[in-house]
Amino acid sequence: MLVQNYLSGDSSVNIAQSVESAVSGGKLGAGELLPPVRSLAAHLRVSPATVAAAYRLLRERGVVFADGRRGTRVRSAPPISLPRAVPLPRNVRDLAEGNPDPALLPRLPALPLEQRLYGAELNDRRLIDLAREQFREDGIAAENVSVVGGAMDGMERVLREHLRAGDRVAVEDPCFTGVLDLLHALSLVAVPVPVDDEGLRPTELRRAIRSAHALIVTPRAQNPSGAALTPRRARELRAILSARKDLLLVEDDHAGAVAGADYVSLIDRSRERWAVVRSVSKSLGPDLRVALLAADAQTHARVEGRQTLGVRWVSHILQRLVVSLWRDRAAARAGRVYTERRNALLRELRSRGIAAHGASGLNVWIPVSEESATVQALLQAGWAAKAGERYRIASPPAIRVTIASLEPADAARFAEDLANVITPRRRASGA
Repeated sequence: MLVQNYLSGDSSVNIAQSVESAVSGGKLGAGELLPPVRSLAAHLRVSPATVAAAYRLLRERGVVFADGRRGTRVRSAPPISLPRAVPLPRNVRDLAEGNPDPALLPRLPALPLEQRLYGAELNDRRLIDLAREQFREDGIAAENVSVVGGAMDGMERVLREHLRAGDRVAVEDPCFTGVLDLLHALSLVAVPVPVDDEGLRPTELRRAIRSAHALIVTPRAQNPSGAALTPRRARELRAILSARKDLLLVEDDHAGAVAGADYVSLIDRSRERWAVVRSVSKSLGPDLRVALLAADAQTHARVEGRQTLGVRWVSHILQRLVVSLWRDRAAARAGRVYTERRNALLRELRSRGIAAHGASGLNVWIPVSEESATVQALLQAGWAAKAGERYRIASPPAIRVTIASLEPADAARFAEDLANVITPRRRASGA
């Protein structure tokens, strides 16, 4: 087997390192099958137990996964594999990367800088006070609030403090790729729960939480589907979750003020373990790397305690910038523009008979029969969209289109080009 030529070592650690080197070097690709344990053991002249231990290490690292009787395969986005950015042609509009519109981000103010020393407060008191005010306005308990380095950093810290390898985590399907990659890297098992425009579907959630240890939910601007919890749906889901007070519930409010929908929470006062992560990346800018974390007392203590052993604190320069920008209220204006652009694309698609989802947020999710072919055809027409494969677990094919910089006139052009791409396929299939 050709794969075996890239693998070496006489111990489980060395064998695992050779696999990681082959993945990071591009010699082993996503989904590629590793040799059977006994086959590789014979090739390397080690015991099958040594190879099995190496594969176990790789699973724990999130590099590979066990595909049942089909063997062990490389994950689609292992944590050791850096993404290789491919520049788009100059004539192609980027509707794939999920960025906010730079023109709608507030300008960074010039602040007087001062050095912070060890022993000072971890968090800027003004930022914590503003965050508490925002959380309380949305009905979230705000006694325990900390600052983390972005939404993914906050979620990872919470999951690490409560879960162990092999634990099951209920997630939305389709789901943000970063969440799925994080679960894989932590050796946690994703349990898909389908979503519609109102959020998680109740029947499937009830089934999923029977065996789950945690639930990650995006109450608004769900990425990629744009789903937003409605009060009616939230009441149904809270009633279901009331049977599992011990379930860790993490809410990801990555879009915050620019989501284009009110915040509707599934957390109530009786929940034992919970956290809400609110990022400023979409509203104020991805490079700030700041998010606010509200949580129950135990989770808050664990996260801040662990934080002091590593990064210690998020830069106070960044924290002060967020304080200044939050007072500017620019995010509210940006949120209205994003809503207008999202609704414009949905109208244009609907007028051409194309079904799409986008109740909130910066993305529109468009079901298609063939993702790759549709994405390639759009690229030829001058548009970069994202194939839905990396977001889906069991949900059907679709593409994700980011509307952040898509003006209404551009939305009409895009919808027309997409209609020209998918209509011939519909006719050919007899639809």
